[in-house]
Amino acid sequence: MDINTALQEVLKTALIHDGLARGLHECAKALDKRSVHMCILANDCDEPSYTKLVEALCAEHGINLLKVESGKKLGEWSGLCKIDKEGKARKVVGCSCVVIKDYGKETQALDVLNEYFKSKR
Repeated sequence: MDINTALQEVLKTALIHDGLARGLHECAKALDKRSVHMCILANDCDEPSYTKLVEALCAEHGINLLKVESGKKLGEWSGLCKIDKEGKARKVVGCSCVVIKDYGKETQALDVLNEYFKSKR
């Protein structure tokens, strides 16, 4: 299982258990409270001060930060879209930052992500 697949699974589980904060305002509040397990940031964010703020808060509080290539993908993975009859995502809203406040339950995908962060240290 690769990192992106594991991340999708963990985000889906967290979404079901109401453990996600999406968008700068919600993420900054959650990061400040230190009630966050992990932060995901989109690389295609066009506001440099936005990425600087999120990276600084993660570094200050020792929170794992993961970067993905596209904000549209991150938005789709974090539930900011409509699903049609065929199961395809429609009306996807882009999202530059998502934090996981509650994993929901322990899964194999979560273990894959935790191993990835351990290997990066």
